[in-house]
Amino acid sequence: MQKPRRVAIMLDLDWPFKRHVSTFAGTQQYGQEHGWHSIMDEFVDEKLSVNSPLSVPYDGIIARASKKLAVRAARLKIPLVNVWRSSPAWRSVPGVFPDYAAAGCLRAEHLLSRGFIRFAAVTCDNDETHAAELQAFTKRLGEAGYSCASGTVPLSAYPSTNWRKLDQAITNCMNGWRLPIGVFVGSERDGRLLAQMCTNRGWRVPEDVAIIAGKNEQTYCESLRPTLSSVEIGYERIGYEAAKLLDSLMDGVAAPAEPMLLPPKGLVVRESTDFFAVEDPLVAAALKFIAENCHKVIGQDDVASAVSAETRTLQRRFNKFLNRPIATEIRRVRIERAKRELAQGKRSLAEIANAVGFGEAAGMYDVFVRELGVTPSQYRRDRQTGDKTLDAG
Repeated sequence: MQKPRRVAIMLDLDWPFKRHVSTFAGTQQYGQEHGWHSIMDEFVDEKLSVNSPLSVPYDGIIARASKKLAVRAARLKIPLVNVWRSSPAWRSVPGVFPDYAAAGCLRAEHLLSRGFIRFAAVTCDNDETHAAELQAFTKRLGEAGYSCASGTVPLSAYPSTNWRKLDQAITNCMNGWRLPIGVFVGSERDGRLLAQMCTNRGWRVPEDVAIIAGKNEQTYCESLRPTLSSVEIGYERIGYEAAKLLDSLMDGVAAPAEPMLLPPKGLVVRESTDFFAVEDPLVAAALKFIAENCHKVIGQDDVASAVSAETRTLQRRFNKFLNRPIATEIRRVRIERAKRELAQGKRSLAEIANAVGFGEAAGMYDVFVRELGVTPSQYRRDRQTGDKTLDAG
């Protein structure tokens, strides 16, 4: 009987963030499915002797890889998979990372859908993941005809003097804003501070400043009001796919030429963006009605009737203020709800199609292929870690 593979896990698990512990959970799911012997070893880079191949204690390693670990693992020919995008060795080691560009685009599309025409970003200095998101965020806004005022803040709030620098950096950003404005904030910590500072200035969140922040650390996002909208990366999938890649490397399969990038699971919309920043009150009321009723069988006439307007009049207002017709907005909201269901839930395609207003699964299929270029099943597979029952129906 073949011995179980011994796999070292080096993920800085003393930090209780999703990018650490949820990635770990994903590695363990795969390891349990394949009979691995997983060992938490935060000092594996120190244990690997650079002189004696006989001292190799592991068959493979999953890590937030340091440069030293990358060098020593390569010398000893131990397969290594990196899950830390900001690692100094990320280009030289096979890696599995979130698709930060996709996350940045998702943030921009969400704020655009809320009707904002002014945008800002507050990201951390020397954080490559924030930089990748910001680049995609501003590119997507540019494609829609808008610009973004961006500013940076210290990556760390320690020592205490950095808190004052952080406070001043956010203040400097805010001083240049015109309201209302939609803001992408790189971290939940800074999103929470921004919300507090808005309150101190008498600015309303989300009416004056809509905030989408970080990667859905619930303690930051949900513990205080207003709750913060965020992006759910799905770090369990990062860990699971990293383990799957490591398994192939331990089998002798050649490493892929490029890192594997996994798209975010989707948005978690909370109070900090629960608002439509449209100058026309009639269009704002119509958007609210669509958001609350798109799961029903509604059309442009129903929307116009709900806000006591002529359909032709409301259609003109939509084209003027949103640059899209009423029917497109209904379809867009249904797609966004379907995307969240597919990424985060376990209902069948037929149930989801009915729940979000598409009626039949075939109707949702046609819209996804036409609008997104993927089928609903493929969209789900790209964002979930393999539950074989998910696509039933």
